[in-house]
Amino acid sequence: MAQVLVTGASGFIALHCINQLLEQGHQVRGTVRSLSRRDELEAALTKAGRDVRALSLYEADLTKAEGWDEAVAGCDYVLHVASPFILGVPKHEDELIKPAVSGTDFVVSAAIRHKVKRVVLTSSGAAITDTHDGKTHFTEDDWTDVNHPKTSAYYKSKTLAEKHAWDLIAQQTGKGKTELSVINPTVVLGPTLTEDIGTSNDFIRQIVMGKVPAAANLHFGFVDVRDVAAAHILAMTHKKAAGERFIASADEMWLIELTTILNKAGYKKAPTGKMPNWLVKIFGLFDAPTKQISELLDSERFTPADKAKSVLGWQARDINGSILETAAQLKSMGMSK
Repeated sequence: MAQVLVTGASGFIALHCINQLLEQGHQVRGTVRSLSRRDELEAALTKAGRDVRALSLYEADLTKAEGWDEAVAGCDYVLHVASPFILGVPKHEDELIKPAVSGTDFVVSAAIRHKVKRVVLTSSGAAITDTHDGKTHFTEDDWTDVNHPKTSAYYKSKTLAEKHAWDLIAQQTGKGKTELSVINPTVVLGPTLTEDIGTSNDFIRQIVMGKVPAAANLHFGFVDVRDVAAAHILAMTHKKAAGERFIASADEMWLIELTTILNKAGYKKAPTGKMPNWLVKIFGLFDAPTKQISELLDSERFTPADKAKSVLGWQARDINGSILETAAQLKSMGMSK
């Protein structure tokens, strides 16, 4: 079995990666910004049935060079899942972009120095779908236009961080080069292993609590977090995954379809009506996140995971079930009242 580093170990996706790696018998390292999270993470993994004796935690921060060499040294593979988090919209886009790019630089550069076999980078569908050219169907060949004025800070951060990783890999010389694979998930839902439910699950929470009065006309791809973790692990060792990007998405739907699924399942505060675009835009005058969302109104975005299925043999579970499982877990946690 391999020695694998997972960055951002306390995160929604990263902890699922660690859970599956431990289940498969790997020796796992995880990075956290503070080792004070150790008890919480070990308790969550133990509850999931994992043997945490195979897990070691290291302190490292995306904004600092210290700690990364120690965490990476001796690893066969690195899953770089950590991503900067800012609640809402940053005052300046660099608050997101700089730590995303610098963190990628620290991790990938350390992996290259220590001759890691392969890095699997968690990017996003956000690095693919903002082409602003009228396109509705996307593949791994597409890239978000970071120079377009309507591209948000988050979309820019994911795109620039991923491009920087590819640049670092391309600049290697000599033999024994580190390989790179990238996972580009759409909106990630599904059960959490801790009380840190993640941004997308929090939106489900708001819907079932009745805090979303009507569904904006938004269209996204959705995928279960467990399937995203599985995609990372498949890309880690599959011979044909080196040098490739993989969209991870189960299905696309309009927001009204998601809220209707919840309403029919008994979450009666979930709306069954649409919010007019003009009203979304008015709310956007007073709320920066809503203004950012308003740029996506009426925009269909299809992001099929055909490549991940054909190359990696990856399969995604039914996203309707994931939505309902998420809502049920939130209810059991007392977070949906």
